[in-house]
Amino acid sequence: MGKDLKGKELGVGITQRKNGTYQGRFKDRFGNYQTIYAKKISELRKELAIKIAENENFTSIRENVKLDSWFNEWIRIYKEKVSAPNTIRAYTCVYNKSISPFLGNRNINSLVKTDIQKVISFASEKGYSYEWQKKIKTIMKDMLERALEDNLILRNPAKGTRIIAEKENKSRALSVEEQNIFFKYCKNTFYDNLFNVAVNTGMRPGELFALTEDDIDFENGFIYVSKTLVYQKYLTDSKHAFHIEVPKTKTSNRKVPINSVCRMYLEKQICQKYIISSKNAKEQNEYLFTTKFNTPLNSTTYTKAINAIVREINVLRPSEDLFSEFTGHTFRHTFATRCFECGIDPKVVQSYLGHSSVNITLDLYTHVTEEKSSIDIEKIVDCMDNNIVDFTRKIS
Repeated sequence: MGKDLKGKELGVGITQRKNGTYQGRFKDRFGNYQTIYAKKISELRKELAIKIAENENFTSIRENVKLDSWFNEWIRIYKEKVSAPNTIRAYTCVYNKSISPFLGNRNINSLVKTDIQKVISFASEKGYSYEWQKKIKTIMKDMLERALEDNLILRNPAKGTRIIAEKENKSRALSVEEQNIFFKYCKNTFYDNLFNVAVNTGMRPGELFALTEDDIDFENGFIYVSKTLVYQKYLTDSKHAFHIEVPKTKTSNRKVPINSVCRMYLEKQICQKYIISSKNAKEQNEYLFTTKFNTPLNSTTYTKAINAIVREINVLRPSEDLFSEFTGHTFRHTFATRCFECGIDPKVVQSYLGHSSVNITLDLYTHVTEEKSSIDIEKIVDCMDNNIVDFTRKIS
């Protein structure tokens, strides 16, 4: 309850300023506070009542817009030119599987928060991951925020919805012991070169699949990352096919330094590529890492090759000490973890990985930095050891 300069109550949202004018505030349908001013309290109350009524009585000029129709407009107008094809495909997949069957035929101005929460809850009951549920919320929230801006709805009912599943920790990295065991078993296998380059550069699987000999600058010691290879079914495709895409962020275009181990395995792979190409004349491409038949790699083939090694490791291991299966992304996390363990600056690690923000790098590897901090803090003890005062000794 606001008051005037003499302490008299004026009503909800109304106050008197030091210069004598009156101020009124109200929350509009976008959730933002609006402020109006007047010299007289009577004028302010009249103007405030009009503004509140206009806000509450607002009606859409397009009352029969179906959610399915709006989703297509949202993709075409707001997403196609700014989002990577992979992102649009992910949005479309989530929408078609988890949103459209329940809400697609509903008018968007009839949706309430409970409708959207039910969709998220149903996805949780069916075992969909945290990331999947997060995409449901992201899609609905942004779609309806755009609809709000276009005067199609009064408020955004997706705000305040909750994701049911717990966030998954995807940043699994091999310990030093696990890394040594894995690379001992994969030595001289077909994908040995690929695995070693992956763990020594931190490159994403798709970036490795798209790598060509021209991308490698041996003289200056860099790999130039500017593209990624995906195996997807585009809207214009009749089936899944390989496509070259630009990286999803500007910082993903980067120079990755080559260490001596990485250089050796790259040189070995170039020789291997020449041999494979000569044996498979019908399958010709520029990709450095391919299958035995010189066909491009995808994530499924990559993961199968990794876990073939894992199964070999587990042959002689007891059931309670089995080596866990993992994906190609684990090599990226392993590389980053070793970088942090060696004390490399987070900004430098960010540049290696191509993260858009150093905060992303730090958030993913907090556990590593915390462990290192615990070790580093003990170094202070060593430095101060000779200067410690024994407070238990009596001063004479």
